[in-house]
Amino acid sequence: MIKVKIVRKNKNAFLPVYATEHAAGMDVAACLDSPVLLEPFSTTLIPTGFSIEIPPGYEAQLRPRSGLALRHMISLPNTPATIDADYRGEVKVILVNYGREPYRIAHGDRIAQMVVAKVERVVFSEVELLTPSLRGEGGFGHTGIASCS
Repeated sequence: MIKVKIVRKNKNAFLPVYATEHAAGMDVAACLDSPVLLEPFSTTLIPTGFSIEIPPGYEAQLRPRSGLALRHMISLPNTPATIDADYRGEVKVILVNYGREPYRIAHGDRIAQMVVAKVERVVFSEVELLTPSLRGEGGFGHTGIASCS
């Protein structure tokens, strides 16, 4: 378990919370003075009312909530959104409405999930050639459709 510092930027903010004992993500709620109507095929930036201090070597990822995606086609267009360890501003969530109906977001509505994950730093080693593999340069659907036989 890691400790993450959190500051309520707005006294009415709901802090992230795990809904169940084994949940991977914490529910993140909107912190709004008045409801926001998210029109079909549009995006909006929703404040959460809190800031966090992620320890070095970690990130926080914001992800869509499956129920919002299934029932209302509400998602995050930049999923997973990354909150870097050195960011100290208010956490905000970009929401998109892929549905055909407007969607109303009110104060306290759970709008995303947040997962804190370890991050590995990469050091590149420039070479002339890469080691061959069976896949080679095949990508974007080159393996075809799986059969159920």
